[in-house]
Amino acid sequence: MKTALFEIIENQPIAHDIFRMRLVGDAHGISAPGQFVNIALEGCFLRRPISVSDYDDHGLTLIYKVVGRGTEKMSTLHVGEMLDVMLPLGNGFTVASHQHPLVVGGGVGIAPLYALTKRLGNATVVLGVRSKEDLFFEREFSALGAKVFIATEDGTLGTKGFVTDAIRENDINFDYFYTCGPMPMMKALVAMIRSTTSGQLSFEERMGCGFGACMGCSLQMRSGSRRVCKDGPVFNMEDVVW
Repeated sequence: MKTALFEIIENQPIAHDIFRMRLVGDAHGISAPGQFVNIALEGCFLRRPISVSDYDDHGLTLIYKVVGRGTEKMSTLHVGEMLDVMLPLGNGFTVASHQHPLVVGGGVGIAPLYALTKRLGNATVVLGVRSKEDLFFEREFSALGAKVFIATEDGTLGTKGFVTDAIRENDINFDYFYTCGPMPMMKALVAMIRSTTSGQLSFEERMGCGFGACMGCSLQMRSGSRRVCKDGPVFNMEDVVW
């Protein structure tokens, strides 16, 4: 873990209250899709944890949703400004070899699944959002060669309903899954497929320190209390207690 300065080269809206920020700097510590960074912002006591959507040794792409004072501040930052970034944080997805992997994202939880899908190479992707104005990266996932299905709660695009409805409606076959999104979405997904296959889940949780010292993001797992920031955010399905 280290802190480093990164230069903003892009910070623009890509959907309703969703922004893409591209940073240039030393990112060689990021080694797995699903890891995150912690960003220091002027006027905010705590750093803000943001999932890494894409990365290479020379930079990061972050996708964030404006939901509070910290992310509102991020949305006002300009190209050329510098950010103090703590990285690498968390344990990401373990990319395994499966014939028919399924990637399921909900809301801003879609973000870290982009780098994962690049690594998988042959995934089916299901994206769930409230409305079509909240959707992002549909074309980017398709450009990776993924077969993409959409679920919107209001029915403005794709299947009307949730990601589980899109999976059923399109009769999607898979032998392993990866997911990130709101807890109710992931709980419903696991309930639907628990007996047929296994998978990995990335949890969204409020964090204090972001590196395991404060215990503020602990969840109870079958193996005991686990910190989302340090032991996760990715956990195997078999370890999750609902």
